[in-house]
Amino acid sequence: MAGYLDDLMEDSKTENSEEKKETEKEIEKVIKKAKEVEEENIEIKEAGEIDIKGAKSQIVSYGIVKIFKVEGEPLLVYSVPVVKPAGPEKAILSTIKEAATRLITVSPEEIRDATQRRNFYFRRVKEIIEHSPELGVPKSKVDFYADMVVREMIGYGILDVLTQDDLLEEIMVIGPEKPVYIFHRQYGMMKTNIMFGNDTEIRNLVDRIARQINRRVDMQNPLLDARLPDGSRVNATVKPISLGGSTLTIRKFKEDPFSVVDLIESNTLTTEVAAFLWVAVDGMGAKPANILISGGTGSGKTTTLNVLAAFIPDRERIISIEDTAELNLPLEHWIRFETRPPGLEGTGEITMDVIIKNSLRMRPDRVIVGEVRHAEAFTLFTAMNTGHDGCMGTVHANSAAETLTRVMNPPMNVPPIMIGALNFIIVQSRIHDPRKGTIRRVTEIAEVTGVSEDKPHVQILYEWDPALDTLKATGIPSMYEQELVRYTGLPKEGIRAEIDKRRKFLEMLIKKDVRSMKDVVIELKKFRVGDK
Repeated sequence: MAGYLDDLMEDSKTENSEEKKETEKEIEKVIKKAKEVEEENIEIKEAGEIDIKGAKSQIVSYGIVKIFKVEGEPLLVYSVPVVKPAGPEKAILSTIKEAATRLITVSPEEIRDATQRRNFYFRRVKEIIEHSPELGVPKSKVDFYADMVVREMIGYGILDVLTQDDLLEEIMVIGPEKPVYIFHRQYGMMKTNIMFGNDTEIRNLVDRIARQINRRVDMQNPLLDARLPDGSRVNATVKPISLGGSTLTIRKFKEDPFSVVDLIESNTLTTEVAAFLWVAVDGMGAKPANILISGGTGSGKTTTLNVLAAFIPDRERIISIEDTAELNLPLEHWIRFETRPPGLEGTGEITMDVIIKNSLRMRPDRVIVGEVRHAEAFTLFTAMNTGHDGCMGTVHANSAAETLTRVMNPPMNVPPIMIGALNFIIVQSRIHDPRKGTIRRVTEIAEVTGVSEDKPHVQILYEWDPALDTLKATGIPSMYEQELVRYTGLPKEGIRAEIDKRRKFLEMLIKKDVRSMKDVVIELKKFRVGDK
């Protein structure tokens, strides 16, 4: 049977271009060199041996990951085995990758599921190696080479091992010859033992990521902010704006998003507050509240928005608009929109404001805006003021008062008189606790009670007590509950009883360890059916 690389050589011979002839010569050179490779040349350095100096004590380990406390290091160190092929191995890998690129005609974008995509490419690359004895790859190393090539073709190269860890939220490359940093769901910011040797390595990875999403990064377009096919969010910068070399930040997409049970168990919310917000989101089928979630970068605004959106009854039509799609709702009647930046010629941009205006013509029951920043704020508040109840969105601000100040001033410019349509502002913060590390907490729930003399009035219903690490009710009665009395016909005691009923239901979910978003939504549906 002719080897795949022989087929590749034949393909090269059928084309007369000088480029193809040069490719053929290079392949012949590499194959000749590959035959001289010995198996033991592959070097795997133990975690902690690369750029980690000082006495270390292991905190925890799982899988191939070890987390250390290192003397003199302010951060914990996240350590994994780093595979560094020697020169001949690089040549073999380059040849296999060249063959795979030509012989695998299925585009990565055609296989949406990340696991299926990786498995498909792994099988095909392994097949190429096994059918190419001229490479001299020993059987014991076939899987190794296949995995390395797949990492380079559709993965993240040296960062691939980090992307496989579901406990990581973000991966941060800050430049060449500097450690890669990560944000761990349990241990917060950490330094890793992984490092790019030069800027070219980072640029190659950035360029490969950009090609996956049909974008380009160069001196004229030195910024990249986009969503990858697997749902992860990527931000990259290159020279001239990135003075210390290329940077790359990957915010990993969580396939099973956090549920309300997760937020309660992590102490971000209490069951009482979660039950209150549940009533606010679905409005007991009568008057859903308009809600903004505010907070700083990385405070968990989108996570909380996603959790609250899961309370929306499944009979409703939901339209979400985001700059970079991050919401992940297990609801059927959900239409997702994502803005489009201008193309290389500066044309073709589709802004959030344009999409919101269009969505209002689509008979939505709910409009959810991932992040309100510009003119779309006016359009969103117009929707709130014209009968579109249950609108939700996020804003970058650190308090309820700051949220309103930002919304009413440039570039949002929402007139004060329109603010009265907003019911609640949920403030979420990322806090460094000396004992617990980085924690995320809802620190304030404020209610907009009205507007007079162009000044909105708010009252704080719940606020975080740092000493007790819990949200505490201020005792101020909610005006929204009075609205529900008017729209549902129930007495105020009936509204409070409903909130308490839902609190007990959430406690039951915790007791039964119903945790995944999918399972929680199923239980919420059962609750609504039983409630009828």
